[in-house]
Amino acid sequence: MRKTHLRPLLVAALGACLLALTSQASAWPDKPITLVVPFPPGGSSDAVARAIAPELQSRLGQSVIVDNKPGATGTTAIAQLRRAAPDGYQLLVTSLGPLVIAPHLMKSVQYDASRDLEPITVAVQAPNVLVVPASSKLASVADVIALSKAQPGKVSYSSSGIGSSDHLTAELFWQQTGSPGLHVPYKGGAPAIQDLLGAQVEASFQNVNSVMQHIRSGRLRVLAVTSGARIALLPDVPTLAEAGVADLVVYSWQAVLAPRGLPAEVRDRIHAAVVAALNSPQVRAPFESVGFEIVANTPAQFADFQRREFARWKRVIETGRIQAD
Repeated sequence: MRKTHLRPLLVAALGACLLALTSQASAWPDKPITLVVPFPPGGSSDAVARAIAPELQSRLGQSVIVDNKPGATGTTAIAQLRRAAPDGYQLLVTSLGPLVIAPHLMKSVQYDASRDLEPITVAVQAPNVLVVPASSKLASVADVIALSKAQPGKVSYSSSGIGSSDHLTAELFWQQTGSPGLHVPYKGGAPAIQDLLGAQVEASFQNVNSVMQHIRSGRLRVLAVTSGARIALLPDVPTLAEAGVADLVVYSWQAVLAPRGLPAEVRDRIHAAVVAALNSPQVRAPFESVGFEIVANTPAQFADFQRREFARWKRVIETGRIQAD
C-alpha cells in the first residue's frame, strides 16, 4: 500500500523537475555567458573565442566574456569546467590538444573529454605545412625523406612542444615514411619558428596560419600541406599525398564544448548562435585570410570526429613511445 501511495508523489516530483528544467531552458540566456579558454591570450583558441564573442553577444542579447585559464597544457581548466553546472553559461573554446592528445601523454588528466563534455561544434581547422629555411638545399618532400633515410635521426624538426600538433604531425610523417628525424621541442611556437627562420633547425610542420607571413616574405620555403586538397592560399604547393606520402591528412582545430548534461534546447540554441557567428563576414574573412577553414559542423559530427582523432593520436603516441616531460 505504501508503495502505491508513493508512486503518484514520485511522478509529481519528476514532473516538477522536468517542468523546472524546461522553464530554465526556455529562459536561457538570462545572464552573462563565459567562454573559457584553457590557454594564455594570443593563441588560436583565444583568437576564436574573441572573434565569436561579440557576434554571440549580439545574437543572444547577453554579455559574452572570454576567460583565459592556462595551466597543464589546457587540462587544468577543463578538469574544473567538467564540474560546472550544465546550464549553458560556461562554454569551452579549446584546441584538439586537451581533448585528444593530452589524455595519452599525461597520467594526471582528471577528465574524460568524450564523457564529461558536450560537443557543440568544431569551429575552425587549419592544415600544417612542411617548411624549411629559405637557405635550405631541401627543395621537395622527396629530398627530406631521402636525407632522413640517409641520416636516420639526424634531420632536425622544431616544434612548439612535446605532444603539440606540429610535433605529432612530424612523428606521423616519420612513422609512415620510415624516415625518422630529430625532434627539437621548444616552449611555444614563437621560438620554434624563430630558430627555423635562423636555420638552427632544418624543418618543421607548422600550422599554416603561424608561418604564412614568413612564406609570403620568402624567409621560409613550403614543401607540402597536410590537407586533403590544395589550399587557396598556396595553390601551387602539393599535398603530402601528391608528394608521395599517402594517408597523412592532418589539421589543427579549435572547438566549442560545454559541460555534459546540457539541455537539448540550450545546446541547439548555442550551436545555432556559434555557427552563425563563425559564418559572419566579420569572423569568416579574417580567419580564411590566414589559412583557417570554417567547419561549423553538428554536435554529432563533432563527436564522431573527436572519436577518430582520439584513436589516431593514441596510435601515433604509443607507436612513437612519446612521453610528456
